[in-house]
Amino acid sequence: MLLLAAGRGTRLGTSIAKAYVELDDRPLLVHAAERLARCADLRAGSQLVLVINPDDEPLLEPWLRRLQELGDVRTTHGGATRQESMTRGLRAADPEVDLVLVHDAARALLPVEATRACLGAAARTGAALLAVPVTDTIKHADDEVVTATVDRDGLWLAQTPQVIRRDLLLEALERAADDGFDGTDDVSLVEHCGHAVTIVPGAPTNLKITRPDDLPLAAAILQADLA
Repeated sequence: MLLLAAGRGTRLGTSIAKAYVELDDRPLLVHAAERLARCADLRAGSQLVLVINPDDEPLLEPWLRRLQELGDVRTTHGGATRQESMTRGLRAADPEVDLVLVHDAARALLPVEATRACLGAAARTGAALLAVPVTDTIKHADDEVVTATVDRDGLWLAQTPQVIRRDLLLEALERAADDGFDGTDDVSLVEHCGHAVTIVPGAPTNLKITRPDDLPLAAAILQADLA
């Protein structure tokens, strides 16, 4: 499991990297790591690789012991792009790993049961992601003037975790590098290779903490025990 935490998160408006902003007494990264550990046994063959910015090592250090108590937890440094960070994370994992789960530390409240279902779907089909169906009306606009109303039938909002069979992910990363393709999410690399991707229903509570008002919303979700 690759937990991506190398981004800066400037839209959150904090003085430290987003992954280390605290929610209910611990950083977002720790929340995400502890939930991932409930999805796959880190003491029985599964591994968790924290992909971090080297500048953030002092922020991670106070929490390393707690994280390592979860089981096989490793760290590596991220790259300039998401794809480079994934590649470095894969290098830090054992080559015998058959499934690769990729998750953003900013989604600290990932749904455990849905993630387990996503792992199962990827094991069967090769690639899967969590997503929720679009419920709002979607407008296409040019310079803030509506140009079309988009049919939302069949539209989904992608979330993480996203899970890909290791050999398929390596193929997709190599193809993307050859083609100069920059995927907007992880399974888009697999789509670029022409492989099918399975959707597993996620949860609205699996929000990506991006802006200042997302933090109190996440805290309310935790307090109400909705995640």
